[in-house]
Amino acid sequence: MSKKIKYRYNPESLEYERVKTPLWIRLARIFGFISASIVFGALFLWVAYTFLDSPKEKRLKREIRQYEEQIDLLTTKLNRMNDMIVSLEDRDDKIYREIFGAPMPKSVRSGGVGGSDRYKNLKGYNNTERLTKLTQRMDQLSRRMLVQSRSYDELVKLAKAKAQMLASIPAIQPVSNKELRRMASGFGYRIDPIYKTRKFHKGMDFTAPIGTKVYATGDGTIKELERKQWGYGQNILVSHGFGYQTRYAHLSKILVKPGQKVKRGELIGYVGSTGKSTAPHLHYEVLYNGNAVNPVNFYYNDLSPEQYETMLELATSANQAFD
Repeated sequence: MSKKIKYRYNPESLEYERVKTPLWIRLARIFGFISASIVFGALFLWVAYTFLDSPKEKRLKREIRQYEEQIDLLTTKLNRMNDMIVSLEDRDDKIYREIFGAPMPKSVRSGGVGGSDRYKNLKGYNNTERLTKLTQRMDQLSRRMLVQSRSYDELVKLAKAKAQMLASIPAIQPVSNKELRRMASGFGYRIDPIYKTRKFHKGMDFTAPIGTKVYATGDGTIKELERKQWGYGQNILVSHGFGYQTRYAHLSKILVKPGQKVKRGELIGYVGSTGKSTAPHLHYEVLYNGNAVNPVNFYYNDLSPEQYETMLELATSANQAFD
């Protein structure tokens, strides 16, 4: 196709003359065309980048949506796990630790997990605040789970120690006395049978014939044996641990040795009247942290409530001691 040529009529020469376009007009037309093309192209690109997604952008947006869905899912799971750990902590504090008398300080459960620098690698993203909070919650939950796990380990030890303590505390009478006919003198101020003066009696006296069996009142270790001509006479001191000791005095015969382990209800000797004694009987003491305490408070494994009430009445009567 040939280039279009323009002509114009010259009335003076009565001829058609070829129209020549000046160079500056042609350059202006070329510049205008290029400028219009650039503007149109830029406008097209702006529309394309603003309202239309490239395949790569579509893929990235799909990935972002998937990540957001995963974050929502993790948040839901964290909420459920948090509810579970709250329930475990509540039972731990209000039931298990209440039973063992070992409360956990609140500062241990609510302690922090580090400063803000811990999460600096999460900065610079569109969801920085959300990601940081989610990560903080995960760290806090992880720490609370660790604390709870250690708490259960401690509770296992406390349960074992509790069972050992319950077996060790003196909890029965040292002689067979279901009918309560052998209780002769209780704990407190009594009349001394020899000096006839008011004196503090640190134990309980059980009357019984010589040779009556004497039993350990709790699990323990034979700490001391004495064979005196006066005072307690032949006597046994048992260490039960947990601050408790028991003494069995005025025995006619001792069946154990120092350092020997004994169980509650195990035969350790026989009633006698050795030492400072006016009649066959067993003088029985309970000591806690080195101080004598009233043995009548420790017969809960051996007596019914009615028998215990009767024992209290007998133990509080201000009669004469046997030693």
